Amino acid sequence: MSLREQFGKDILLTGWGHSKFGKLTEETLESLIVQVATDAISNSGLEPGQIDEIYLGQFNSGMMPLAFPSSLALQVSEDLAGVPATRVENACASGSAAMQQGAKALLAGTAKTVLVIGAEKMTHAGADVVGAALLGADYDMAGKPSTTGFTGLFAEVAKHYENRYGSVGDVLGSIAAKNHRNGVDNPYAQLRKDLGEEFCRTVSDKNPMVADPLRRTDCSPVSDGAAAVILSLSPTGGVTAPVRLAGFGQANDFLPTDRRDPTAFAGVRTSFERAFAMAGVGLEDLDFAEVHDCFTIAELLMYETMGLAEPGQGRRAIEEGWVYKDGKLPINVSGGLKAKGHPVGATGVSQHVIAAMQLTGTAGAMQLSNPRRAAVQNMGGVGIANYVSILEAI
Repeated sequence: MSLREQFGKDILLTGWGHSKFGKLTEETLESLIVQVATDAISNSGLEPGQIDEIYLGQFNSGMMPLAFPSSLALQVSEDLAGVPATRVENACASGSAAMQQGAKALLAGTAKTVLVIGAEKMTHAGADVVGAALLGADYDMAGKPSTTGFTGLFAEVAKHYENRYGSVGDVLGSIAAKNHRNGVDNPYAQLRKDLGEEFCRTVSDKNPMVADPLRRTDCSPVSDGAAAVILSLSPTGGVTAPVRLAGFGQANDFLPTDRRDPTAFAGVRTSFERAFAMAGVGLEDLDFAEVHDCFTIAELLMYETMGLAEPGQGRRAIEEGWVYKDGKLPINVSGGLKAKGHPVGATGVSQHVIAAMQLTGTAGAMQLSNPRRAAVQNMGGVGIANYVSILEAI
């Protein structure tokens, strides 16, 4: 049973906008939000006055002095005055959290058209500020000093994985190399250089170990950027065909580390199961996926939690070529967070935009051959707040 059959409504992505990701010194949080919101509204064929609600995904956590940005989207047009606007925050999953809130507003009948934005400005803040802000999403390390930040947390995940299943250094290097290679074709990506497997697998002056076993190439960069989507109940006459939200799932796991199996990512698995169940499809029905590879070990675990490989066998997905552009399930054709960049609040919305571009044949050099269905997976913390969407071409 699909979302449409379950609720008697279609939820469509009818327009979208996406900024470049990277160190955008000439942009402000406001200018990024206005840019992508303007593009999304225009591309949907709507007028600003037809927007019923606005949801803005942003993490911030002290990286920006302005902690109340929900009304910045109103700067697009005087016709947005009075429109309800809400900031949504769920760590690195803030963008997908905003997407699901927008979808639920449509299902609840409080809106017919919703503007969803994800945005973050990070590169202006010092490394210590960014590190402390991100660690605020971890129960055990929030407010504590750390030399490795969130990289250290995922390095611990990688160590637990290696203790159970064997060394994965070369596998992680291959994942990094794949995503850097894919990022070359993404005009929005922050890192557009094919580094090659040897470089990504090798510790060097240009690729130092950040937190053993994670090298610099295993880590997503600090980024600025924004993306926006219009959600509607029916087609709006936009510049591209709409894309259907066929199903979605959310699952939260316990915050304390000792309440979780470090390599199971149980909440991620549950969010996939719920999204598949709502959409009435399975993994075999997907043509590609955009997943949350904040660190390469995270992408490896996604192969397993989504059901592509058994626990401990995720290496097969990369070693046997399943997740490459020409494989049976391409993963992160955009370059993922690894190469595209990771402006925290923008990431989830960006993933939906990239997937919608693929499903409408408008992805340019990134374009796959006639994809019809995709999964988008976004998480906050170390597998704590987990979101999956299933999108379909119409």
